[in-house]
Amino acid sequence: MNALHQYLFDTYRAARLGEPAPPAPGTHDIAVLRAVRERRRFERALAGRRARGRLRTALRHRWRGGAP
Repeated sequence: MNALHQYLFDTYRAARLGEPAPPAPGTHDIAVLRAVRERRRFERALAGRRARGRLRTALRHRWRGGAP
């Protein structure tokens, strides 16, 4: 059973019981990813490391043939 099947079962059950329908799968995915990214940036800042740009810098070195 995948997430869509579970959602359909939950929606049916909520309709029969007169409860509000659950949110559709994937509704909050973007917000969760943003929260994870912000949390990681915050933890890096507390540790005294650069908060951003590490991946971009590593890729730039890789593309230019330099050592990371």
